[in-house]
Amino acid sequence: MKLILKDEGMRTDLSYGELNISGNEEYGFRPFQLMVASIAGCSAGVFRKVLEKQRVEFEDIQLDASVERNPKEANRIEKITLHFVVKGHRLNQEKLEKSLAVSRKNCSMVRSVENSIQIEEKVEAIELSM
Repeated sequence: MKLILKDEGMRTDLSYGELNISGNEEYGFRPFQLMVASIAGCSAGVFRKVLEKQRVEFEDIQLDASVERNPKEANRIEKITLHFVVKGHRLNQEKLEKSLAVSRKNCSMVRSVENSIQIEEKVEAIELSM
């Protein structure tokens, strides 16, 4: 990945498009946002694959990621909470929780930060009417 210095941050050109990174949201994504998005995106993608392999039928998965930072330590990310909402028919809460535990073990981004950032995952099932 090649990064190019700009007046207000950095830019990189990726196969999907241009990515602007800056400490100022007016000029690009903030580095902590990219870190949280990377962890959330990886976790959600692996969770989806695990559910599909286990033949869990769902209509939708939504994810809310929240972050706690420590202003006394350069705004270090201390904790990321990932709250998954799975919508579908005949969902089994216990099976969803087990699937999330399997996905945690197989998400490279979560595994990369597990000894420095606390990652908390929650899953909620929303039963859709027939």
